[in-house]
Amino acid sequence: MAVAGLALFAAMMLVLGALRAVIQRRRTGEIGTRRTLRPDGSLEWWALAGTDLGWLTVGVAAPVADLAGISPLAILDHSVLRGAGVAVAVLGMLLAFTAQMAMGASWRTGIDKAERTTLVTAGAFRVVRNPIFTAATVAFVGLALMVPNAVAIAGLVVCVIGIQAQVRFAEEPYLRRAHGVAYTEYASRIGRFLPGLGRLQREHQHRS
Repeated sequence: MAVAGLALFAAMMLVLGALRAVIQRRRTGEIGTRRTLRPDGSLEWWALAGTDLGWLTVGVAAPVADLAGISPLAILDHSVLRGAGVAVAVLGMLLAFTAQMAMGASWRTGIDKAERTTLVTAGAFRVVRNPIFTAATVAFVGLALMVPNAVAIAGLVVCVIGIQAQVRFAEEPYLRRAHGVAYTEYASRIGRFLPGLGRLQREHQHRS
């Protein structure tokens, strides 16, 4: 199952990263990347780096550790859970790609504070405000179930912390500045990662 986990992780990176970038280039002439490799001291950079570290830990380090002989966690070490993990990982990947495509030309990796793109509220964005992150988390939960060792669980925790920091402290403030009332109204109706949960209060938003 460790080899299958590595293969699925590679497929996720190809579909959600390379393929989506190619589609973006064909549509807009550029790949939608606003990230820099060099640390700039911003919370956004460190949040994205933490998310990447979590993904790599779950998708690469955990399977490698399994192949090296590290024991799985007994409570999760069951063939049914491992099989379910495959289905969950594939489902999460497909949902994440669908959500990426729903963003159209507005899809970006990272934030350019001077840039203004269309606020997307259709498709999966009618259900939650961050469906790509939600679906990607589902996919990595599936990968962790496939190779359920302590390394995978640690990576999953780091990934979730990075996503929470990125959305709460970087993306949401940017979207409030960029879209004003349109975003605050949207965020007051739609949950952050799960339906109905994490909605922003209008009165809080207006004071921000």
